[in-house]
Amino acid sequence: METLMARMRMLSHRARTALRKSAVDYFRGDASDWLAFAGLLLTIPAIACGTIMLPVWFSPSALVLPIVAGGLLLRPASLLALYAASAAALIVEALVLGPYTLGPARVTPGTVLVVAACGFFGLIIAQFRSRVGVPWRRGGTMLFDLRERIRVQSKLPALPRGWHREMALRPAGGQSFSGDFVVAARTNGGRTLEVVLTDVSGKGMEAGSRALLLSGAFGGLLGALPPHGFLPAANGYLLRQDWDEGFATSIHLVLDLETGDYELLSAGHLPALQLCAGTGRWQEKSGEGPLLGVYDGAEFEPARGNLRRGDVLMLFTDGLVETADRDIGEGIDRLTGEADRYVAAGWDGAAWHLIEKVAKDVNDDRALLLIRRSP
Repeated sequence: METLMARMRMLSHRARTALRKSAVDYFRGDASDWLAFAGLLLTIPAIACGTIMLPVWFSPSALVLPIVAGGLLLRPASLLALYAASAAALIVEALVLGPYTLGPARVTPGTVLVVAACGFFGLIIAQFRSRVGVPWRRGGTMLFDLRERIRVQSKLPALPRGWHREMALRPAGGQSFSGDFVVAARTNGGRTLEVVLTDVSGKGMEAGSRALLLSGAFGGLLGALPPHGFLPAANGYLLRQDWDEGFATSIHLVLDLETGDYELLSAGHLPALQLCAGTGRWQEKSGEGPLLGVYDGAEFEPARGNLRRGDVLMLFTDGLVETADRDIGEGIDRLTGEADRYVAAGWDGAAWHLIEKVAKDVNDDRALLLIRRSP
């Protein structure tokens, strides 16, 4: 008896483990779809019986419900079998209920067309999903993970006392993916802050996939190479991708958090803006260098400066200052004019509010980074 009970416990444990593994695999899209197929297949005769016995409550077009669910859950081969069962149910309903000319609640040509159209679109969705290799129940989670990875990679590190930093990023069209991204790291034992702001060619979803790839690569290069070696290495990486639209602009800030000295290395990017607290004026700071991904052997000359107490350094992308009816110079003037409002009021939340004031309705990716040294 004890041996039998032990075997029963072992079998029960194996069954629970197999069921749990099957549920996890099904969520990830690695398991067979037989369970969903069996459930949907059973609903078809149930709907057919309801249509025959209670035509007031069950319409013949209710067969689109398992067809639509099958388009989201099943593989194309299983979906075709489900369609065959649905067609058989329509034939049975038509034979039992009689011709549609005898009254309502019967199988009409319109019902057949609606069910066939839903099946056609469901088959297209299932074939596309099968070709991509991402099931619907995992596709949304994967996109969410990708968006969170970009957000985490763009997170700025904490700075020592006396420094304030913030960043705002607004994708084009209110989408979740942007062609603008930031990678940052504290290097040299935490004394140096390195920040790279990049604008990938294209906008929104078109540039989001390239931005994800580049943000991961740039995050690995940042800190692993000396500051003057980052942009040449990034340029070589883009050239090796051999993209049809593979260029990008980038600006690399190397800031000494003890002295306030900094270097700006630019790859075809817009100049940075520095507010000098002593004069209250904005100055443009920019290095010299070509776009990333254009030609090999590019050289990048840095621009140097110093952030004194109360100074502000602002990095941004062209979507913030350039539109079809406004050139870059006018956009920069408008940006600095709005930024002057925060000199006395404080800079908390200024990055987000500046995008709202200057480029709220612009259909382009916009990114703004502020670094301020406290008075």
